[in-house]
Order: sequence, then structure tokens, then C-alpha cells
Amino acid sequence: MRLDRNLHRWRMLAFIIVMVLSPKAASADTIPPDRIAAALAKLELLAEGAVADGAVPGLAIGVVHGDEVIFLKGFGHREAGKPRAVDADTVFQIASLSKPVSATVVAALVSEGIASWDSKIADLDPAFRLAAPYPTSELTVRDLFAHRSGLPGTAGDDLEDIGYDRAEILRRLRFVPPSSSFRAGYSYSNFGLTEGAVAAAKPTGKPWEEVAEEKLYRPLGMASTSSRHSDFIKHANRAELHAKIDGAWAAKVQRYPDAQAPAGGVSSTARDLSQWMRLVLGNGIYAGQTLIKADALDQMHVPLTARGKNPVSRGEAFYGLGWNVEFGRHGLIWGHAGAFSAGARSLVMLFPEEKLGIVVIANAFPTGVPEGLSDSFADLVFDGTLGKDKVKAWNDIYAGMFGPVVAAAKATYAAPPSPASPPSPASPAGPASAYAGRYFNDFIGDAVVSGEGDALVLKVGPAGARSYSLKHFDRDLFVTFPDAETPDRPSAVSFAVGPDGEASTMTIDFLDDNHLGTLQRVGD
Repeated sequence: MRLDRNLHRWRMLAFIIVMVLSPKAASADTIPPDRIAAALAKLELLAEGAVADGAVPGLAIGVVHGDEVIFLKGFGHREAGKPRAVDADTVFQIASLSKPVSATVVAALVSEGIASWDSKIADLDPAFRLAAPYPTSELTVRDLFAHRSGLPGTAGDDLEDIGYDRAEILRRLRFVPPSSSFRAGYSYSNFGLTEGAVAAAKPTGKPWEEVAEEKLYRPLGMASTSSRHSDFIKHANRAELHAKIDGAWAAKVQRYPDAQAPAGGVSSTARDLSQWMRLVLGNGIYAGQTLIKADALDQMHVPLTARGKNPVSRGEAFYGLGWNVEFGRHGLIWGHAGAFSAGARSLVMLFPEEKLGIVVIANAFPTGVPEGLSDSFADLVFDGTLGKDKVKAWNDIYAGMFGPVVAAAKATYAAPPSPASPPSPASPAGPASAYAGRYFNDFIGDAVVSGEGDALVLKVGPAGARSYSLKHFDRDLFVTFPDAETPDRPSAVSFAVGPDGEASTMTIDFLDDNHLGTLQRVGD
């Protein structure tokens, strides 16, 4: 414990040194007002251009300087092809932008002495377990918000996809082998952070969603903000999610993120998020009152883990507690992005030395528009001019990240006569009885394969909540299309068949990120 405290002191010292040595462009008082006015005018034109060019169907922007909201506007449409316009009060799903919002809620709990960033999860939520006893006993709220628990990044996301609720997902994390030693590596984990938030709220005796509302949303007047999906869909003025289908934006898929509400389940507006930016830039002071103690908020922005360089600005990037911390050519930046592949993008970027912040929320994926607009605005404020086309640069990055994944899967499991297809003719499958039956492991639970007509059907999740048709590919290998967010991306389901002609195990590739996708056959 003494070592942990000393490490924290050294990190704090390093943070202070870097802040002192980091180049600063201008303070809040010395940024020329005409420079900001010109930047806002250009930002508006860039946002209008992004919508007109089809980069996103709709978006909303809020900008704060000092303790004042200086820009607030919506652009484009809530749903592509329909006339309803986005405005400052349109509610968006903000995906992982939920993380710094939730970190602020925890800072409020810390400020009140309800929990500490260094409170042990074993004390707050004794039922929670990691795979090994030692990290389970030492794990803190800080560890989970810094993504350094050792949990693999995707742990639990797969269970959410097949219908398990939050409590069951968090319980099953004990079966996930670590991706690194405890506190030795960074792995961005939705359900790790979710556990940190839920545990910090436990002493209140209230659910996380109620605590978030009580400690942050209500005091800031964020009347359209919620951590419940049911509240989001009640809003008539809400943005639909969009993905590219045959080259055009289409609103086809819904995303229900309640299981990971602290990490990805917040819905909000540009107006509401601007009030939150005022609080954070004001070091916990809002409308002249101290709502959260500064030292509780300061902890969020200590750079705990190196994350490499920003791919466009090349600034040094770190992770704190639910926040990215970056030292770039415009000085110190606190920020975070969010994305749902079903069709949401978001970004907050704060320049604390200049008391300047921008939030961009959009209803499409993939797109680099939030980063492109925010970076362009920063260049205009600090340099007075635009460099290269930042929207294009970020769009290219997102296209490069996600396009090849789908293309590779298509190539691997393409239909004949593709070079990636099985031999022609493919080896035939066994009879349906060779594969049909019940399979099980501790992490995924039950999975049932049954023959329906000429096809096999796989059912997984609680009470078989998710059903997938299996198309034969070659011998004991089948393919399915499990992801509604990328419906044309195939995935393999394979069986190990013994000498008796019956499958003994089944491996489900789309549930095998952490090598937990192989299930034993336990019955017919």
C-alpha cells in the first residue's frame, strides 16, 4: 500500500512538471475575442459543410469559454431523409463520452466522502471477483476508471451482445483470464469502468442511474440527460443512429446500452453537456457555487497510463480516470471520444489553461467529423488559421480502422468461386444430429444448436435470447452474421467432431475474443 501511495505521488509530481513545462498558447483572458469570434464563424461553416457533404446526417455543437456558453447549435437532421432538424436540445446517445461524465459523478461522491478513488472494490462490492485472488482483494475504483485492472478490453461486451444484464455480466467477469498483470497494462474496458462506477455508488443504497441524476444531472439543470435508455426513447426530439448501407446513411439499428450505462449509456444534448463542461472547467464551481471539491476532480486528470501519440496532432496521449489527457502543440487537453458502430459519434475537448471547451455529438458511424471539427476549431483559436483538412484526416483514420475488418471477414468466408472459398465442391457437413445439442461453459452459459429445416440454428444468452442461423461452409465449419451493426460481416462457428460422429465441442468465433468461445457439449 505504501508503494501504491508513493507511485501516486510520483505521478502527481510528473503531472505538475509536464503542466509547467508544456507550451501554453494563451490564457482565458488573453485569447483575442475577435480570434474566438472568427473561429466560431468558421466552425459553423465547417459543420454546415460536413452535413452538406454527407459526412454525417446530423450533429450538434456546444462551446464554452470561461464560464460562458458561447456557441450552441444543431446542424442537419435527426434522421436521414426526414425533415426533422437537429437543434441544441436534440438528445443523442453519446456512447463512451459517458465515461468522463460518469467519472464526474464519482468525483461528486468522492467530494462528499461517500467513496474514495482509492476505495477497494472488495469493501464496496464484496461479491465482485476478478480471475485471481490478489487483484480482487486490492482492486480500487481508481484502477477500474484507469483501465488497469488486467481485464481484457472486450470482457463483458460479448455477454451484453447476447442479452445478459449488468449484474450477470459483472458476475461472470471472474471467469475472464487477465490480459496483463494487475496494474501493469492499459486495456480499455467498458464493464471494468462500469463496475468501478456501480461500486462507488453502492454506499448510497441507490442504483447508479439515480445517483448520476442526483449528483450531476439535476444540480446542473441537465434536464434532458439520463443514464437510462428508456428516458432516451421518450424524447420526441432525439437523433436516430445511422450506419452506411450501400453507400448511404440509414437508421436501421437500435442500441440498448443500459448494461454498461456508466461507460456508454448516457444520452444528452449539446446544451446539457455545455453545462457539464462549465463545471469541469470551473474546477467544480458552477454558477458561483462549489458543487464538487477541486481535489476530487483533479484526480481525474492525472495521466496514469501512456497511450502513445494522437494520430493526427502527434501529441503525447495518456489516460487518467475516465479522461484522456494529452499534451499537444496547443498545450494541455482533457478529452474523450465515444462511438457506437450502430451509428453514434461524440467528442469532448477541453483546454483547461484557457478555460475553453468544445463538445460535438453526431448521429453516424464511422465518421471522424467530431475530431475534425474540434481540431479545426482549436487551430483557428490558437493559430488563427486552418492547417490541413482535419475532417478528411480523421475520416480516413476511421475508414482505415473499420473497413478492413469487415473486408477481411468477407474474404475469409466468401461464397464460391472466391479464392478464399472452400474447395469446390466443399466437404459436406455431417447430419444435423452430429451438431445438435446443448453446449456449456461458465462464461457464456448455455448454447443450444438445433436443426430447423435444412439449416442449423444457434441460440445463446439467457433463455436462448439470441438466435443465429448457421450456413454451412466446409465440413464442420459454419458461418453466421451475428452483428446487426455490421450485418454483412460473417463469423465462424466450428465443431470438433469425434470418431463417434458427434461434436464434443463448439467454438463461436464472435464470442471468442478472450478465448472463452469454446463450449463443451453437455447433452442432446
